[in-house]
Amino acid sequence: MVIPVRSLENHRRQINLPKPHRISDFLRKTPKLFELHKDQKGVLWCGMTPKAEDLMEQQQRVIEDHADKAAEYVTRFLMMSVEKRLPLEKIAHFRRDFGLSWDFRVDWVHNYPQHFKVVKTLDGIEFLELVSSNPEWAITELEKKVVRGVTGSASASASELPGVLSIPFPLKFPSNYKRVYRYYAEKIQHFQEMSYLSPYADARGLKAGSLEFDKRAVAVMHELLSFTIEKRLVTDHLTHFRWELVMPQKLMRLLLKHCGIFYVSERGKRFSVFLTEAYEGSELIEKCPLVLWKEKVLGLVGYRGRKKKFEVCSEGSDMECDDSLVLDQHDSEMGELHVQIDQTGTLDYKDPLLWDDLEMDVGEIG
Repeated sequence: MVIPVRSLENHRRQINLPKPHRISDFLRKTPKLFELHKDQKGVLWCGMTPKAEDLMEQQQRVIEDHADKAAEYVTRFLMMSVEKRLPLEKIAHFRRDFGLSWDFRVDWVHNYPQHFKVVKTLDGIEFLELVSSNPEWAITELEKKVVRGVTGSASASASELPGVLSIPFPLKFPSNYKRVYRYYAEKIQHFQEMSYLSPYADARGLKAGSLEFDKRAVAVMHELLSFTIEKRLVTDHLTHFRWELVMPQKLMRLLLKHCGIFYVSERGKRFSVFLTEAYEGSELIEKCPLVLWKEKVLGLVGYRGRKKKFEVCSEGSDMECDDSLVLDQHDSEMGELHVQIDQTGTLDYKDPLLWDDLEMDVGEIG
């Protein structure tokens, strides 16, 4: 399967490769994943290597194996929302983070009618709506972890309705926070000892700006991050759900305030929030099969090999390209979790896919 390189300009958004980066540079930095050829008219074509095609098959199998767990997480996401439904377009922002399939809006959402269904409003907006709540799924990941630590089993008994919790959040502070911690220790301890409303309980009665409101919001974000395959999310995507999940308008301020629970990293013009307890330094402690697959792909990116010339093929092709094997630019954040945040500007961002020397001689390509 091949496609003219110039036609990939129409897919910059899906590839997530902003200008001024050249797509040809991106492709030639990954010769283990992509093959480049010129036809007799000098048109440059791109195709996947056998290794890349094998990785695509592996990804499909991993996503299929993960489908039921993803359905559970999406259902629990709906259970936390105020009206038990969320705009399908907003959920799409979390597709990669939840490990959803590429066709989730077309086919996947219809595979679990016992959990949720797609409804369309009069103005044409599609929502994913909860069909039935599972009491066993109204137990937070933090509750399960506590039960697992006490009994050695991950199962916890579910009450009829989710209510008030009193479980403190695991804290993991940056190494340079010791002196600051001594100053705020009393406030941190008070916050940790406070009871709070479960993320699955109705929170519409909470007063915005109160400590009870903020702690419940922290619990919601903790639960949502626990659902993701890498225990992190782009903060812009979180803010889309402030109303549906009853969270504060100034969400970033709350994340930064509770830096022992969350870690906020700025890369380029995007902020991501990490669940600190899930990491040891910059390394994710528990890696699901989807993360291991992604690491295989990243291991083949930026390969530094011998320069080679393009092969010339006899005929062109009109076949479409499968754009499944693309990487988010924020995937590079995994390589360096401990980044100093500059509140007055943005960090100098370098695309990790374009760091090394060129592998292919493309001097004749304009």
